[in-house]
Amino acid sequence: MRCPFCGHADDKVIDSRASSEGNAVRRRRECLKCAKRFTTYEVVEEMSLLVVKKDGRRQPFDKKKISAGIQKACEKRPVSSERIEELVGAIEREITRRFEREVSTKDIGELIMDRLASLDEVAYVRFASVYRQFKDVNQFMTELKDLLKKTDK
Repeated sequence: MRCPFCGHADDKVIDSRASSEGNAVRRRRECLKCAKRFTTYEVVEEMSLLVVKKDGRRQPFDKKKISAGIQKACEKRPVSSERIEELVGAIEREITRRFEREVSTKDIGELIMDRLASLDEVAYVRFASVYRQFKDVNQFMTELKDLLKKTDK
């Protein structure tokens, strides 16, 4: 660590403690050349996950978008906001566990649908109809038949 006052590269750590939020380590240092003190913070570098869209564009992962989609699908359904938050958290953990740098919207959509199917079947069909862009009633009926086959097992 270079001294911000004289630029010297050697210092000693005088004090170390966790920051008030607990997401960083605060260190008081003293330059071995000019003896001035300064503070540094050590934080975990988080790798940003990129979402690959259908057209190939990439954008940063945003769990708010997942939450908004699930909330819309669960609108006027007997699903509590706590359950939605739990679902969003579980999906986010699964995505970060399975994918290192990039994840496709297809993978995200399929993961959401798998989880929604066990939470609320109507919310699942609502989400699927938007995600899979149903063009007609036949596609809708096919999805319903597949859902019924899964629940009969």
